[in-house]
Amino acid sequence: MTMDKNFPVTGFSSLAIHAGHEQDPNYAHLTPIYASSTYVFDDAEQGMRRFSGQEEGYIYSRWGNPTMAEAENKIAAMETFGLDFEVKGILHSSGMAAISTLLLATLKSGDKILSHFSLYGGTQEILNRILPSLGIEPIIVDLRDLSLAEETLKANPGIRMIYLETPANPTIQCVDIEELTLLGKKYGALVACDNTFATPYLQQPFRFGVDFVVHSTTKFLNGHGTIIGGIFLGKDIEFMKTQATKIHRLLGGNSNSFDAFLLVNGMKTLEVRMDRHCHNAMEVAGFLDGHEAVAKVNYNGLASHPDYFTASKQMRHPGAMMSIELKGGLKSGITMMNKLKLCTRTVSLGTCDTLLCHPASMTHAGVPKEQREKYGITDGLIRMSIGMENIQDILSDLDQALKQ
Repeated sequence: MTMDKNFPVTGFSSLAIHAGHEQDPNYAHLTPIYASSTYVFDDAEQGMRRFSGQEEGYIYSRWGNPTMAEAENKIAAMETFGLDFEVKGILHSSGMAAISTLLLATLKSGDKILSHFSLYGGTQEILNRILPSLGIEPIIVDLRDLSLAEETLKANPGIRMIYLETPANPTIQCVDIEELTLLGKKYGALVACDNTFATPYLQQPFRFGVDFVVHSTTKFLNGHGTIIGGIFLGKDIEFMKTQATKIHRLLGGNSNSFDAFLLVNGMKTLEVRMDRHCHNAMEVAGFLDGHEAVAKVNYNGLASHPDYFTASKQMRHPGAMMSIELKGGLKSGITMMNKLKLCTRTVSLGTCDTLLCHPASMTHAGVPKEQREKYGITDGLIRMSIGMENIQDILSDLDQALKQ
């Protein structure tokens, strides 16, 4: 059976487990992996009705299928938990595919897009390499300075969108979603937010008025490192069903039923996983903040972090992501990475194990050095996704790896 939609769910975990599920026609407990490229019609007229939009129903899996729909609906429900409106989500083959649909569905030649320092490397590159060739100009300023943000909007009436990523990758800086959204509305700009690091459990950008949210579902939402995926959500349902859906289908960045199945089942434990991730992250940040080998810890849960109050305002908890600067720079970073015995050397984030990477040579290798350093991504920066291992084991491994 499915949860009664009129049942007053009061907890996030109940929603994460039950939301989005529709009873399978064969009464399977879990929505199966619908491994079918296409769907049949009872008659020609039904096919005509579905293509014209007069009748709901599946047509072709690039356009959607039941497994993918459950993932979309579950994330949409989590992003709006406790709010009095709904949003529509479109599942994609990757976070970058979701971002691509967002940008190409909303921007046109002559538009400008305003964003901030320290974005995910792929996002930074699409802003700097792809959009200008389409006649779309990126403007990058420090959006933590609200006066500068307003000055920029006032001086550039062509800004169509403000694109936020908070906490940002890999410096973990935060920008004020609510204040920037108010500025966006004042100057007629759409506002989009990448919520990958926080997840809907820790932060709900729609609560602060944004128009769109994107995620790399590869990360904490799946939680196990078994899929590549993304989602693009919007609160203008008509726009999402028409323009956004058309662009998504034509670009072809659709998800698939196997990844959607793994995503759905991963999300059911999101709250309990995030609670453990966050608990461990606070312990690790406190330990590293006083470590003799560490020059700086970028973690919004530390009162010394410049964005501590911004994070406290809009997040349930500062999260599981942090980065550190070692006193010995790049050489010490390489030594530390090579000495790890429990933690994992790899890119990506959000899995059950603790992951460490070197952004300058990995996730942000395509960003020019002068830009990286301007944004705080130095050669000695180490990004950490704190996992769910026993906390003492994480601390012991980091401690022995930091001893030069």
